[in-house]
Amino acid sequence: MSLWSRIGEALSALRKGEPLSAVFEKLRTPPERSIAFTIAVIALSAKMAKADGLVTRDEVTAFREVFTIPAGEEKNAARVFNLARTDVAGFEEYARRIKRMFDGDEGTLCDLMEGLFYIAMADGQYHPKEEAFLERVAEIFGLNERQFRALRSRFVPDAEPDPYAVLGLPPDASLEEAREAWRRLVRETHPDRMMARGLPEEAVKLAEKRLVAINRAWEEISGAAG
Repeated sequence: MSLWSRIGEALSALRKGEPLSAVFEKLRTPPERSIAFTIAVIALSAKMAKADGLVTRDEVTAFREVFTIPAGEEKNAARVFNLARTDVAGFEEYARRIKRMFDGDEGTLCDLMEGLFYIAMADGQYHPKEEAFLERVAEIFGLNERQFRALRSRFVPDAEPDPYAVLGLPPDASLEEAREAWRRLVRETHPDRMMARGLPEEAVKLAEKRLVAINRAWEEISGAAG
């Protein structure tokens, strides 16, 4: 059964009146976690779109670049998006339930944030309300300011990315600390590791841009030291 077929099954509960936020509680273990990750990205993207007031074609295209939606399955994805956008529950409640579902799995929560940044920047603009939204979601997820800056620096082109921020390090970190952070991040970004975290195969595409930024940051730091 495909990812989107399983999402369709999850949506059957929604059609019977079960709140979307409650669905997350049932999706704690593989393979259901891959469904949960996909629904979480769609749902929080919908709430983020509501925060800045519009959904652009670029944002829809960005989502489709990450998640392959077969012909005939668009309705399932659109249904989740629309349910989330119109649900009276606020985005903070969604974020809290997602945090509980992936509790102790910081890597997956960072992957989720990465997907939200990717979609937020699809139209080439970073709206102040998107910034506030993402900051609050990161706070609820338990990510610290350094982790948030590392994510932001890879997506928001308002300044040249600080290589130390990309690696999640303070600016006074030693070369050895930078090397260790670089190696750890490369390991964590390996597709096998991401699949082991219960991510859908499509979501591994989110790591491609991350790996480029990680390697570039290490090259900049090591080159300056040499």
